[in-house]
Amino acid sequence: MRVLVIEDEADLASTLGRALDEAHFAVDIAGDGEEAQFMLAEVGYDAVVLDLMVPKRSGWTLLQDLRRSGARTPVLILTALDAVEDRVKALDLGADDYLPKPFAISELVARLRALVRRSAGNPSPFLVVGGITIDRAARIVYRENAAVDLTAREYAILELLVRHRGTLVTRSAICEHIYSESSDVFSNVVDVHVASLRRKLGSEVIQTRRGQGYIVNA
Repeated sequence: MRVLVIEDEADLASTLGRALDEAHFAVDIAGDGEEAQFMLAEVGYDAVVLDLMVPKRSGWTLLQDLRRSGARTPVLILTALDAVEDRVKALDLGADDYLPKPFAISELVARLRALVRRSAGNPSPFLVVGGITIDRAARIVYRENAAVDLTAREYAILELLVRHRGTLVTRSAICEHIYSESSDVFSNVVDVHVASLRRKLGSEVIQTRRGQGYIVNA
């Protein structure tokens, strides 16, 4: 899952980036509202963590513009503003969750995962397709009730494909959702990971559409 963190405090932004990376999110960071606006227009993020008091273009304006554009990207407000009226205003403008500073990283991660699950129309932490079960809370994949050892990238690709089961997912879409802007991605990286997934889970789970992408049948 790819997340945009919009935060102007450099130390906090760096801490968030490291913590979310350790939680297996692909993380991009914007230090001001103008940079964030550009990145939101260029990338289809799975979620956004938004500080309301960023420079150049406020978080309030970013949130309002995002919702006016029709984007349904989940937005978690992370801010020092903790008055009830600020929470009400942000939620009325289209925020999905509100977490005042100071906060616990573990809670932030859990809230983000819950937001992404709900936005996909499946609030359950479990995804099931065929004989494969994905426990998204524990990040464990089971094949016929036996745990399968996957790398972080393999897990991310599988979860993305299963979340969009029945729909063709292109290689470029996979890269966009599981790699951050700073990642060094070689040309056949997705093919390598998918080949490994098919060895571990069975060749019938992920179907290849040559020259197009991959699909997990519903």
